[in-house]
Amino acid sequence: MWLVTAVVVTGVISAKGQMDAAKAQQYELERQAEEEKISAEGRELQRRQQLNKVLAANVVGQATSGIAGEGTPSSIALESAKQASISEGIEGLSARLKQSQLRRQARNVAAQGKRQAASTLLTTGTKAAQLG
Repeated sequence: MWLVTAVVVTGVISAKGQMDAAKAQQYELERQAEEEKISAEGRELQRRQQLNKVLAANVVGQATSGIAGEGTPSSIALESAKQASISEGIEGLSARLKQSQLRRQARNVAAQGKRQAASTLLTTGTKAAQLG
């Protein structure tokens, strides 16, 4: 009887360890997703500041050279702004995709931990039944 009890206790402890490990990994992945979100926001702010500097430099350059705000320099500035906007959109999408991937991994890890724990408990039950 003590052997059956030992097998059951060992199995329960093992299943609990698997669940705890999965929860820890899930927490880590969720933390990474949050860090990526904060980092992406910082990069976006930095890109916008850089774009504003470039656009301001273009305006100052045009004003000091006596060029009116029409025609080719204006078209170039508008095209630069469009390209920067496209780049920001792609970077933002990439960051959101990475965050989503980390969150999916976290959910998958949690589910896998539950499956492993259930499998361990079923195996433990089978061993206990064979010994009993």
